[in-house]
Amino acid sequence: MRALLKRVLWVLGAPFRLIARPFRAVRDFINYEPEDTPIGEVFVRTVEHPSVLVDHLEALRGHILRSVAVLVVTVIISTLFTRQAIEFLSRPIGGLEALQAIEVTESLGAFMRVALLCGIAIAMPYIGVEIFTFLNPGLRRRERITILVIIPAATLLFLLGAAFAYFIMFPAALPFLLNFLGISAAIRPANYIRFVTGLMFWIGIAFQFPIIIYALAALGIVDAGSLMRGWRFAVLGIAILAAAVTPTVDPINMGLVMLPMIVLYFLSIGLAAIASRRRKPRPQVEA
Repeated sequence: MRALLKRVLWVLGAPFRLIARPFRAVRDFINYEPEDTPIGEVFVRTVEHPSVLVDHLEALRGHILRSVAVLVVTVIISTLFTRQAIEFLSRPIGGLEALQAIEVTESLGAFMRVALLCGIAIAMPYIGVEIFTFLNPGLRRRERITILVIIPAATLLFLLGAAFAYFIMFPAALPFLLNFLGISAAIRPANYIRFVTGLMFWIGIAFQFPIIIYALAALGIVDAGSLMRGWRFAVLGIAILAAAVTPTVDPINMGLVMLPMIVLYFLSIGLAAIASRRRKPRPQVEA
């Protein structure tokens, strides 16, 4: 009777075990700790057994080949909607009708550039997974969780920076550039696409500032106190960076770039404080 009851309970609990299996797999994946081996011992072991290094190189080659294959596929797929992407990028100047090509292959070059950038953007999540999979066996639990948090945060900040450049900077900068000294400009597709995509990329990179500060604070290179004390120098550096990134020389567009970067700097101070607090060892209870 007892065996029959256990059998019935096992059958009834099967759906719940099936649901919990992915969560247990994620828990085991995050809590996995690699073998703590000194660097010198690892070097000696690699010299004595070169096949270990060969295995790592073979694994790296597999990750690279898969990433390149996925990138080729995403670039091919992106050609299906590249025209719509170019139309979206050309809206700040009035659409495709405002672009004038003066070379035979100029429009084709702009098309291929946008297709390549769209393909890279689509393939980046998969490439990030391949990089993380290659590094994962040597990562500790805290490092693994940090990377899993930083990757989506960095992606979100990059998208916010690109959106800031497109929706805020371009409407303010393009009228100034196109009507400077009252000279009408014939906008070439290759030049305009290079200008727009380059500016969106660098503003997106500039928005990675909090992630960089958090990583440096986690490594113990900087701390929240030194960042707070040096805020004046930080504002000066941000002004220089904004002057280099901003396509115009007027203070309005420069201020549009400086304001979010200053906000991100003070946000970075809070992230540095969190990272420094996590680095402090917990007090051990004396026996």
